[in-house]
Order: sequence, then C-alpha cells, then structure tokens
Amino acid sequence: MDDPIRWRHMAGAPKDGSRILVTIRPSEQGQAEVDLAYWSSGDQFGAEGWRASDSSPGRVIEYAEPELKCWMPMPSANLDRTAIPSPWEGEDAEQLNGSGI
Repeated sequence: MDDPIRWRHMAGAPKDGSRILVTIRPSEQGQAEVDLAYWSSGDQFGAEGWRASDSSPGRVIEYAEPELKCWMPMPSANLDRTAIPSPWEGEDAEQLNGSGI
C-alpha cells in the first residue's frame, strides 16, 4: 500500500471534491502553512479551482495553483498522532515524488 503520510506533487491532487491537506507557499503575507482544501468545479459563489475547506457561501477562500506547493491525503485518525504535519520545506518538484509530469 502507498504510504499516505507524505507530501506529493500538486499535479496528482484529486479534483473530485475530496478534502486534502495542502502546503501553501510562503509569501509576503507569511510563512508556509498547511490548510485543508478541496477542488471545486465552480458554482455561483466562485470559479473552478482550489478552495479552503472552511469556505462558505459569500466567503469563499480560493487558492491559485501557484500558491499551493504540494498535497497529501487526509491522515486517518490516530490517537498517537495528534499534530497536523509540518509544511513541506524542501525544494520543489524534484523532491516531491517525481517530476509532476
């Protein structure tokens, strides 16, 4: 079975509406961080693209593709592991499970 607890290139992220963890690239607004996001096909509240899971009608938080560095599936509940994973700190695609092609 594939190890679910590792960061993966965004090119392979599911676009079926399922919730995933994403690393948001550092920017002038702050350091890299992890968020819970999903792919939206678009609706009356916003265009097609990545949205933060805590978005709500009228308050949609959208991420542009370049803002997201990598993703991982939601980890299963594990009582021995209560912390959210740290953001990916390495270099880009070369270290994220392949080239992303």
